[in-house]
Amino acid sequence: MTPPTPEPPEAAEQEFRPVDEQVALVLESAVRPRPVRVAISEAQGLLCAEEVVAEHALPGFDQAAVDGYAVRSVDVRPVEDEPVQLPVVGEIPAGSRQPRRLQPGQAVRVATGAPLPTLADAVVPISFTDGHPANVTVHRSVPSAAYVRRTGEDVQIGDVAVRQGDTIGSAQVGLLAAVGRSKVLVYPRPRVSIVSVGDELVDIDRTPSVGQVYDVNSYALAAAARDAGAEVSRVGIVPSEPKRLREVVEGRLLMSEVVVVAGGAGGSAGDEVHAALSDLGRIDMSRVAMHPGSAQGFGRLGPDSVPTFLLPANPMSALVVFEVLIRPLIRAARGTRNPHRRIVSARLLSPLASAKGRKGFLRGQLLRDENTGEYLVQPLGTSGAHLLASLAEANCLVNVDEDLTEVPAGEQVRVTFLAQRV
Repeated sequence: MTPPTPEPPEAAEQEFRPVDEQVALVLESAVRPRPVRVAISEAQGLLCAEEVVAEHALPGFDQAAVDGYAVRSVDVRPVEDEPVQLPVVGEIPAGSRQPRRLQPGQAVRVATGAPLPTLADAVVPISFTDGHPANVTVHRSVPSAAYVRRTGEDVQIGDVAVRQGDTIGSAQVGLLAAVGRSKVLVYPRPRVSIVSVGDELVDIDRTPSVGQVYDVNSYALAAAARDAGAEVSRVGIVPSEPKRLREVVEGRLLMSEVVVVAGGAGGSAGDEVHAALSDLGRIDMSRVAMHPGSAQGFGRLGPDSVPTFLLPANPMSALVVFEVLIRPLIRAARGTRNPHRRIVSARLLSPLASAKGRKGFLRGQLLRDENTGEYLVQPLGTSGAHLLASLAEANCLVNVDEDLTEVPAGEQVRVTFLAQRV
């Protein structure tokens, strides 16, 4: 069991804000973007912002559910004793707009989806007949309404086809099309801008010199924001020169619902970022009782009070802070009823250590016992905040309470899902 990475000496002297308080503070700032009307082909994955009331019935007319013969059910009832033969007086293909009338003792050949002729109340499948095109012999009777899709059977005029707050998936898109809606009012994805600050950073299309590192944060955080359902602008690397940094962030505040500045918290670099942005609004730099990622900043900047985060330069810490605080904010801004990830109880397979006085969010691999259905979790790597590779292997975060520094194997722990299924 590897001990957690120690905090700088000054961290021990500061008071820490509980994680739950910080989450509540952040979620209070969630603002849902104004609804917009979009084509249904562009609505997938968005939340519906209106009650879509059907103006057309679905189906819009009585139609054949199978290929066969439209009949009056009373004309085929004697079939139980002996087959019935009916003259075939016509054929109706799917899409036909020419009305037909069925006379007693007659049959009309119909294709699946074809409108039923007047007086017909049932369809005899071809497999129940000899399939003759002129005089069909029916071997099995059918009751009234058999193999018929009745008008309004699926949706009637005035029914709510898609409800406000529903996520529009493929089925909802299909239903909107089926009731004749080409556009729908939706809540757009919150716009999130990702900025990286650091003189040591280079973009991934360049070769780092001695002392330089690739800009990981803007790519990783942009991917995390997209996964949360945001429309993302990856601004990339911005010089730490105060005037330029302020100009960039101020511009992003005008076109974003959330702004994230990676490299803006912790150490002297974080102090400089804080100072450069302080005249845009108050930024609270209180340390949060979590590990990793206790050094962070949060404020509501600009004329629209846009939620703005200053995250550690460390990619591992930045991603954990995103998971705990920013992802729920994005989900809340989208209108998601429960913005938090799923949490389950799991049995710890190996002991782990956590930082004293802070809630741990430690990387883990969540498994499930095929025989018992019990969740099991294997801690990954050490608790070092700089270790990104083990986060790529993780499918969960192990939550360790603030009053625990060690958890032995076999104990039950709370685990936050990072993957959709385990």
